[in-house]
Amino acid sequence: MPGERKDPYRNFRFRVEVEGIQQAGFSEVSGFDASLAVIEYREGNETITPRKLPGLAKYGNITLKWGVTDSLDMYNWMQESIQGKIARKTVTIIAIDEEGADVATWQVIEAWPSKYTAPNFNGTGSEVAIEFLELAHEGMTRTK
Repeated sequence: MPGERKDPYRNFRFRVEVEGIQQAGFSEVSGFDASLAVIEYREGNETITPRKLPGLAKYGNITLKWGVTDSLDMYNWMQESIQGKIARKTVTIIAIDEEGADVATWQVIEAWPSKYTAPNFNGTGSEVAIEFLELAHEGMTRTK
């Protein structure tokens, strides 16, 4: 239908699925990006402008944040990594529209925890205690 309005999706409606881990809702997911290194190359008989060639693909680490509950699944995944038992998992980040339908997904492959941060506590505070887990990975694809 011509002229149909398509509003962008909201960034506060999402869910995260981690292969084999059942975890309550996450409050924030950040840092997932991809870039391609640029290699400049010039031969002596060429013009003064170097050629720009594609180099290695790089993926930024992803940070997951969630409110502390009695679930230890994400923490235990980190502990296994510290003990040398790296368990690589597929992580899927899913955007949800106003009706609750999945509308966009990003799949992160070969993810493993590289950093865990316990919550800060403050006797005069009123905020929710938040845990952080940083994930290294080897690729990201938008699948929907």
